Amino acid sequence: MAVLTTPSPQTAQQPAAAGEPAAANKLTMIVLSGDMDKVFAAFTIATGAAASGMDVTMFFTFWGLQAIRKPRRTGRSLFGRMLSLFLKDINGIGPSKLNLGGLGRWMFKQMMRAHRVPTLPELRQMAVDLGVKFQACQTSLEVMELRREDLIDEVQDVVGVAAMLELARQSKATLFI
Repeated sequence: MAVLTTPSPQTAQQPAAAGEPAAANKLTMIVLSGDMDKVFAAFTIATGAAASGMDVTMFFTFWGLQAIRKPRRTGRSLFGRMLSLFLKDINGIGPSKLNLGGLGRWMFKQMMRAHRVPTLPELRQMAVDLGVKFQACQTSLEVMELRREDLIDEVQDVVGVAAMLELARQSKATLFI
């Protein structure tokens, strides 16, 4: 995970008066991993930031799209249909280490349940309930032969990198997960 923080031009030029909230209390998160542990971290940080009053936008790209994908077959070409066999939805993604053909995913789900830690779908729903915005990368959708209809209904927009960069420019922090 990488963290970039930049002062926004607004806060650099016009400091907030005492008692006023910061002008750009925003967090932009680029989720490009489809690993269970990294998606878990992304939703945990997003919900924590949103609960703390930050305006949070999560931009899902490439393998990260699995976190906002519906469980269905996709793809138009042979390669697209083959890729669909390996793309999972949020319930099917495994940890980055010790996956062992799905055994690791099962083990972590059991351990999370035993420790009363929310599941990935529960964390994603918490993010929705807290007002976290979901955006999908237009280029990744095209390359991976996914359609807007293949994503969960809570995805608010499909955008290009220019829109994500503008959000990041306006944010206090930008995270890459």
